[in-house]
Amino acid sequence: MAFAHEYLDAVLHRGRDGMPPRNFQPNWADAPRQTKLYRGLDTIELPATVDGDASLRAAFTAEGGTGTAGFTMESLSGMLLESYGRLARRIEINANDDLDKVQSYRSAKFARGTASGGGLYPVSIYWVAGPSAPVSPGVYYYNSPQHGIQRLLSGDVSGQVAAALEAAGSDAVTTDQFLLLGLKFWQNAFKYNSFSYHATTMDIGTVIQTWRLWAGARNLEVRPAFWFDEIRLGELIGSDPDDEGIFAVVPLAWDGGSHGPASSPVRSSVRHTDEERSRTVLRFELLQAIHADTRTGADQRPVPEALAPATALPAGDGQRLPLGPADFGPAGVSEALHGRRSSFGEFSALRRLTRAELSTVLAAAETGAALPCDLSGADGQGLGLVKFHVFVNHVEDVEPGIYEYVPGTGELALVKAGSYGTFLQRNYFLNNYNLEQAGAVVVPVVRGNEVIDAVGPRGYRLVNALVGSVAQAVYTASSGIGVGCGAALGFDNISYMEELGLEDSHEQPLLILMVGHERGRFAGCRFENS
Repeated sequence: MAFAHEYLDAVLHRGRDGMPPRNFQPNWADAPRQTKLYRGLDTIELPATVDGDASLRAAFTAEGGTGTAGFTMESLSGMLLESYGRLARRIEINANDDLDKVQSYRSAKFARGTASGGGLYPVSIYWVAGPSAPVSPGVYYYNSPQHGIQRLLSGDVSGQVAAALEAAGSDAVTTDQFLLLGLKFWQNAFKYNSFSYHATTMDIGTVIQTWRLWAGARNLEVRPAFWFDEIRLGELIGSDPDDEGIFAVVPLAWDGGSHGPASSPVRSSVRHTDEERSRTVLRFELLQAIHADTRTGADQRPVPEALAPATALPAGDGQRLPLGPADFGPAGVSEALHGRRSSFGEFSALRRLTRAELSTVLAAAETGAALPCDLSGADGQGLGLVKFHVFVNHVEDVEPGIYEYVPGTGELALVKAGSYGTFLQRNYFLNNYNLEQAGAVVVPVVRGNEVIDAVGPRGYRLVNALVGSVAQAVYTASSGIGVGCGAALGFDNISYMEELGLEDSHEQPLLILMVGHERGRFAGCRFENS
């Protein structure tokens, strides 16, 4: 049995049994930086503004175009800025547990367009630029605090990325521009130890979904690959495979055509290393074991049909309740990303969600779950692995209860009527959200063990990327329509499985998403960086 099964089971039982190491406490005084620091390397500034905005409606529908346009330096810069760049500094009084730290400049919270587990932003973004780009060919690191790029390696190594993709069965690669998404584990593990792998693999999905929405609304395509020769790409960026992994590759079509990837008979490697702030860096046995397991078969991409036994089960035959069509309103993608935030302690039942608002949020979740990738097949459609349960608390003209979302119809199917506010709050571990006051709690479920059985241990990464993608889609849509949102991993997964009746279907809830109106903004300030 793959270790990924054991790790997933440990995650699901974390609320009852905990995960080793027991009684671990973060050493905040010795915390790592939130980004890599390549000391001594120049930073090439990227444009700090985005020309115009694109419709949020276009991002979530087919109105964005066919994805046939090519990236430019300006569009790549805009996508990086509004996904992972620091858009603003925020200080506000809310119910989160970090208020004793965020007032100091060193611990300031900088708002970003993309959500992140614990607000730690551990994803490293590398740009492998071939001759088509208006910069010298090489490998660049995205320096998010300064919104610039640092050249780590000079020379055209696009062929090495293409070879890594083709080694896993990708079609012939026709571009020489690639974004690589890596995870330096200590940037999150210092706080969440063994559990961090679960959170950070979702972070990969949040970033990709932001790019997909941003690019799709502008007729640009973002289609990640999750299967490739990971060892080869780890060597390229000069990382220790036990400390950092490469989790996704995104080929970019470039405006004006592409030279295509150059052949690379010699394997080049970045020689620069980042400077670690922490005096003590720990490795965690479970994290190392799950990472080693999910590297297995990285260069053996399954056929898309392999996932058929793991697809989401259809909604039950409970009474159907139409919510009406989704309405993403007039907001733009940039506007929604700049406004994205978590509603810590701010939900209020005094103003109910409307049916249209809930319909819009669920349509966004469905879009997030679709996430086309290298396993999607020739039609480019989603994988069909995610199903949604909805706890309705306070929605206009909808009785409280548990429902299933019927994809593509804008309907809910009743599972059990009744108020579940007490259940929701009792099975949440922290005190920064008032779940009963949320209009609804959306619960994406996936048959994780079946995915792992179908495509191997790397399927665990795929599952979490999809769940992260759902979270980011819901966050972005909620921001665009003026609805509060919060995502949480700290809940009793087993209690949810029991309450939702999922034991026999092997469906697993890995995240909860709270949506609803808020009770007015608390005191605070916000400084826009641009």
